Amino acid sequence: MKNVTLSLPDDLLRKSREYAEKQGISLNEMIRRILKQQVQSERKDAVDKLIDHSRTFRVQTKKWKWNRDEIYDRKIFS
Repeated sequence: MKNVTLSLPDDLLRKSREYAEKQGISLNEMIRRILKQQVQSERKDAVDKLIDHSRTFRVQTKKWKWNRDEIYDRKIFS
């Protein structure tokens, strides 16, 4: 593993260290996770992103039941 030197404003460095400490991780680990997440998300194609979002997306239909006639009632030329 290689070392990298970063230049950060003092207030950003202080807030970042505090945030990492609250998360129970080191600043080094936090930066590593953020970079990994950003690099990996760029490599995903649209289908992978859609699948990921579908796992967290929830729709409340309350007591409405699916009705086959309503689903296939398409007004194509209206």
